[in-house]
Amino acid sequence: MHKDSSPTIQGFKVRAVRVPMTEPHKTASGVITESPLVLTDILTDTGISGHSIVFTYTPAALKPTAGLIQNFEALVQGDALAPAEVEQKLAKRFRLLGPQGLVGIALAAIDMALWDALARVHSMPLVRLLGEVEKPVRAYGAIGYDGVKGSGNGAESWAKRGFTGVKAKIGYPTVQEDVAVVRAIRKAAGDDMAIMVDYNQCLTPTEAVERLRVLDDEGLTWVEEPTLAHDYAGHALVAREARTPIQCGENWWGTLDMMHAIEAQASDFVMPDVMKIGGVSGWLRAATIAQTKNIRVSNHLWPEISTRLLCCTPTAHWLEYADWWNPILTEPLRIEKGMAIIDDAIGSGMEWNEDAVSRFSA
Repeated sequence: MHKDSSPTIQGFKVRAVRVPMTEPHKTASGVITESPLVLTDILTDTGISGHSIVFTYTPAALKPTAGLIQNFEALVQGDALAPAEVEQKLAKRFRLLGPQGLVGIALAAIDMALWDALARVHSMPLVRLLGEVEKPVRAYGAIGYDGVKGSGNGAESWAKRGFTGVKAKIGYPTVQEDVAVVRAIRKAAGDDMAIMVDYNQCLTPTEAVERLRVLDDEGLTWVEEPTLAHDYAGHALVAREARTPIQCGENWWGTLDMMHAIEAQASDFVMPDVMKIGGVSGWLRAATIAQTKNIRVSNHLWPEISTRLLCCTPTAHWLEYADWWNPILTEPLRIEKGMAIIDDAIGSGMEWNEDAVSRFSA
């Protein structure tokens, strides 16, 4: 009998870092000044390892998340380097806990690192491993909850860098203030700039309908999460009443959440978060679902791996670009004339800047 020579999983190396932001990002609920990240390296018996990043939103979750990922090592040590098989094994193991929260983050960290390792073992870019080819992806830049003047300045800065889309946080005390921000962005960036806005779930469905009646005249590309992320009926009401497309998805945990939202007709577009949707394996399922429904797909954060996954997504729409994690990468994602450009680097293209990782160690 032929001996199985497939690479196997030997162990995990897990590190927590707190990466300061070059420019703090303002939201309605506070100012984000740093990125609490967990870096996972999955080691194989070939000597090749795969990498992943997960974002814990708060430093308080760094140590528990890193510990959880490390604890999962024993469950897969010695297994074949087969991401889909490992994902199903772990999903069965944690079915009672569910794919949400820290468990979901840990499972996604493992899945993304496994896919990266598999591509590296075969000396292939992740895009090629998944059967596609690299292509430029249209990107938009982020504007925080910065008021009229700050939002206009931010839009002008992105336009000067060649971006053709921007997204701003809104949800000011009045809809007139929301409109003033949108118009300041339009004036600063020009009529050709695609403008998206994000309410970050701050409205009731009724309030959202009322505001969208006003914002419908502003030519927006989409309005993101006007009400609670898992209020599918509420979002469906807003989507029915608004002419502007509704965008949701960054807070869906796994493709089951996505299916519930689609069945409720809660969102015109979708923007899964690769960490919350279930890593690369979850994203591939989400892309297939979106294709069958002919729904356009954007991403939430993780621009390095998300650019590659959008290349493998038939209904790809926009890339949400953020440079928050660039300091710990040796070669951050390249942007040219508003397009994300990936080369033929093997795997997901992420290599650690070890000096920076040590400097920002938590």
